[in-house]
Amino acid sequence: MAQAKLAVIYYSSTGTIHAMAKRLAEAGEKAGAEVRLRQVPELAPAEAIASNAAWSQHFDATKNEPKATADDVVWADAVLFGTPTRYGNVASQLKQLIDTLGPQWAQGLLANKVYAGFTASMTAHGGQESTLLALYNTIYHFGGLIVPPGYTDPLKFADGNPYGVSHITGGSNDAPLGDAQFAALDHMAERVVSIASKLNA
Repeated sequence: MAQAKLAVIYYSSTGTIHAMAKRLAEAGEKAGAEVRLRQVPELAPAEAIASNAAWSQHFDATKNEPKATADDVVWADAVLFGTPTRYGNVASQLKQLIDTLGPQWAQGLLANKVYAGFTASMTAHGGQESTLLALYNTIYHFGGLIVPPGYTDPLKFADGNPYGVSHITGGSNDAPLGDAQFAALDHMAERVVSIASKLNA
């Protein structure tokens, strides 16, 4: 099968989504994909970032990370989008990138690719599922192929999210990702790379 190209494109304010994205990129490479890990630019005003120590620290630590562009989506055979929940919806920073893809959408350059998503929230019912479903509304317009993990492996009964992968931070960045989340992230990366590779073939 032809090597799949995987783009992991994410927004992270305090670091949880960043850690998830890095794990997905590593798992994608292990699955045989060529991977681009790309952060979307921060849009929040400086005073908002400064009001949260974890946000400020993460912004400073990652401000020089490679930034996502439309080309990263066009280049990829599979795209994993990551966003924290924002009132049960996609963060404006990631949505800004998506909303600039009109020219590529009009040319059909976003269709027939594999897509899935990942997210995190402070609380157990903080809108993780609605965030992923909202993200997927856009993918329908792309003509993309949504490849969620579903319950395609018993490990998903530990992770519990068939729509993508999610994590509960507990209200701070002190709730680290655990074995269940790492296993779920690895499975999702392997699954989208496998499907994308089959489509390439």
